[in-house]
Amino acid sequence: MTVTIELTDQTTKFIINNLYPLYLHDLSEIWGWKPNKYGVFEEDETLTLHDQNKVFDIWWSDPAVFFPYLIRVDDIPAGFALVATPPYTPAGCEYYLNEFFILRSFRGNGVAEAAAVQVFNNHQGSWEVQTNPHEGNSRAQSFWRKTLQKYTGGSCVEETANTQNDGIKIIFKFNNSST
Repeated sequence: MTVTIELTDQTTKFIINNLYPLYLHDLSEIWGWKPNKYGVFEEDETLTLHDQNKVFDIWWSDPAVFFPYLIRVDDIPAGFALVATPPYTPAGCEYYLNEFFILRSFRGNGVAEAAAVQVFNNHQGSWEVQTNPHEGNSRAQSFWRKTLQKYTGGSCVEETANTQNDGIKIIFKFNNSST
């Protein structure tokens, strides 16, 4: 099994766009989200997934600021990782893992850890990763604790705090400049 990451662009962004509704569906279990009356996981009157993807296009607007990675396993799309840099990061960090998703059929066998390590290794500096503290999100919480402690050799700092735009989160901070 070979896990790879690749930056997507205007010609390949559709693959992440195809995976995004599956990601929102998974999150709906944690957050209690329901689709709108058109079957789209949005709170407004978004009619189609195509309309939803227009808002998501920011990830391909500036390749010096946004890094939309497609995760593949043996050349099959398995998920994505969306990395932002300032000014789209929380204060004090150079890199922010905005979204990270692995399809269920690829979970539990090291794919997520291998992909996360590759993403982190592509960007040296101060990082922040956030996850939901809800008890229904315990698998992700455990994953990030284990993966980041292993990746940083125990130098990852964890706190639970209120974020500026997204409520209370478990926040992991680390610097891989010397990792």
